[in-house]
Amino acid sequence: MRYPLLSLALACLILGCTYDPYKKGRPPVIDYDVPPQVIYRIDDHRFVTLENYRDCHHGVTYYNDTKQGIRQRLGREGIENYQGRLINADPTGQNIVIPSSAPPRTACSDRGCTTSLLYSTDGGKTFFGARYMNSFNPFKDSAKYTIAATADSLYILKQYQYDASVSKYPLHESVDLRKPYPPVFRTRAVGLPKGN
Repeated sequence: MRYPLLSLALACLILGCTYDPYKKGRPPVIDYDVPPQVIYRIDDHRFVTLENYRDCHHGVTYYNDTKQGIRQRLGREGIENYQGRLINADPTGQNIVIPSSAPPRTACSDRGCTTSLLYSTDGGKTFFGARYMNSFNPFKDSAKYTIAATADSLYILKQYQYDASVSKYPLHESVDLRKPYPPVFRTRAVGLPKGN
């Protein structure tokens, strides 16, 4: 070979142009130097923050309880996009529900996007997920929902044009909403009368 060093340099240049960091797994997460924003406050010591965000729709959310010393990561690009009403009304503080949605202009499959909520029955130490909506436009359609947690139940109210329906699910530490309920628990769905 007449020019071995030139051949080696040329080979390295060609291989360098084919390197794709996205083929090695997940794309890198960019860190943004921004202050945390409280996006939902339950009371004086329990709240949800949006951190490491690019804008109001793309960041990481955390559940915080300063009295109990709890800080739980809830996820990325979900909780901050819920547009409906949220009510956490359990006087014991054990049952907490936090719904999510997708950012605006999210592309869904031909079957729509499955949208979930997170719930806790132990005061925010652990969270579990459950589906509450399937939609082709989850950001906009989440505004049609009111989600509430009480001392023993989770209520999901969906508003239609002139109508509404309410579903009730048990919230108890022995119930996993993703599995069949124990015999003592039942779920109900009720249609509300049409408004004037």
